[in-house]
Amino acid sequence: MNQRYFSLSEYFNNNYKDKVYKLSINAGFTCPNREGDNRGCLFCSDFGSGEFGGSVEKTISKQIEEQKEFLKKRKKTNKFIAYFQSFTNTYAPVEKLRRLYYEALNCEDIVGIAIATRPDCLSEDVLDLLSEINKKYFLWVELGFQTSSEKTAKIIRRGYNNDVFLNAVNSLNERNIKVVSHVIFGLPFEKKQDNINTIKYIKDLGLWGLKIHSLFIYEDSDLKNYYIENKFPLLEKEEYINIVCDALEILPEDLVIHRLTGDGEKSRMIYPEWSKDKLSVIGGIQKELKIRDSYQGKNYIKN
Repeated sequence: MNQRYFSLSEYFNNNYKDKVYKLSINAGFTCPNREGDNRGCLFCSDFGSGEFGGSVEKTISKQIEEQKEFLKKRKKTNKFIAYFQSFTNTYAPVEKLRRLYYEALNCEDIVGIAIATRPDCLSEDVLDLLSEINKKYFLWVELGFQTSSEKTAKIIRRGYNNDVFLNAVNSLNERNIKVVSHVIFGLPFEKKQDNINTIKYIKDLGLWGLKIHSLFIYEDSDLKNYYIENKFPLLEKEEYINIVCDALEILPEDLVIHRLTGDGEKSRMIYPEWSKDKLSVIGGIQKELKIRDSYQGKNYIKN
């Protein structure tokens, strides 16, 4: 590792000898956790965690073309991942999914796709489609997990238990499909040990990648109302940095780290203030690892 953790950019450089950038796609999906009287996960935004995605009013091809041209002006690259990010991107009839995924894959300069979804939205026909794509193209599937605490999962309205997540990971692993999981540090009433327990829970599941997020609160969110009513403690910046470093130390060294902190829309973010400065947080994590003379996998022990 060139850094003290195995980053996604390093993975791309090792495998493509070049920079590869993600293009955030809004394919117009919704989420089963928002149907009826359900309001979705407590922390989820009105954009379905896709604040920086393209316009749902435009085709997949048009979203890709516009973002690609924008990035080409700033970055010297011609390799891109089409990232189906907003809401639940397997929650549709399989033929619709097939059409949208292949529309993206057939665009020029697209080297693969990433699909963000829920572990309870992977039916057999969807898994078959993903397996088909995986045999011909670069693919990873992202599963929101957030926490191994079933108690916290109910608070944040995750909508499924841990076994559903395990079954989804196993089904994808059986098909050799790369799996990326999301975890959040700072969820209501969780302590440091809860975060470490989540990392211990997932570290030997055969995941390909991991996204670690800090919890942040948007102005117009249900999470804001919950925070006002319950006043759960928010992590301080140094607390978060130390928990992330502890987590990296017990993860396998070959697990690809896609993210070390949240990346929200600053204009709508109200708490905690430090989470608006992503680069400062990442810099703090790198500094702390250097002070510790530590790195990803230093204290890894296989279960």
